Amino acid sequence: MTQFDLTGMVAIVTGSSRGIGLASAHALAEQGAKVVISSRKQDACDAVAAEINVRHGDGTAIAVAANISDKAGLARLVDETRAAFGRIDVLVCNAASNPYYGPQAGIEDAQFRKILDNNILSNHWLVQLVAPEMLARGSGSIVIISSIGGLRGSPVIGAYGISKAADMQLARNLAVEFGPSGVRVNCIAPGLIRTEFARALWEDPERIAAANTRVPLRRIGEPHEIAGAVVFLAAPASSFMTGQTIVIDGGVTI
Repeated sequence: MTQFDLTGMVAIVTGSSRGIGLASAHALAEQGAKVVISSRKQDACDAVAAEINVRHGDGTAIAVAANISDKAGLARLVDETRAAFGRIDVLVCNAASNPYYGPQAGIEDAQFRKILDNNILSNHWLVQLVAPEMLARGSGSIVIISSIGGLRGSPVIGAYGISKAADMQLARNLAVEFGPSGVRVNCIAPGLIRTEFARALWEDPERIAAANTRVPLRRIGEPHEIAGAVVFLAAPASSFMTGQTIVIDGGVTI
């Protein structure tokens, strides 16, 4: 067994029909994990699960659609995972939303609440659903995909940044609570990654060229470059790491 071997482990990845979640699900399966694909639309989840099963063998992945704003739907996601695979070893809270782009003064209450509910409360719900099993077993890894938006201010994605800062604190608090039982909780804070979620930030050639001049690596990140860190945090390689936020941003925050 290598430090990155996930054979026998079961991972739920939210928002895994595209972007960072999709890349993470593939990367986890490549290391031997069983993966549960979840996003809002069942057909999109089915397509990803089918692709993983073709690549890694039937029974490697299942698809369970769930809206992160629906607590009952998340409970069904967890129940169906246990019914199919018998356990949950890894939870990757990747799904998030940002329905508002602009100054904080202009955000509507409903938009602010949606950001906080989908980016913080839903993660809390999922942890509540999976943690008891992990704590009883004495092992498990929870990974929350945050953002460098949680590390600095922004004139246009302020509420999103607030939610992502809260995710980092959620991980720290849970790490303190769960540590004595051997369950680890960590965050990843990506910079700008080439995903559909961030399309508005990178599809304009002039805008992205200007943005890249502020990045030491002079380019945008790719989803697979975040997926590697997800595997690390899920695997024995990170067994002494908890409550931390790994920044993966091409150096922009330095």
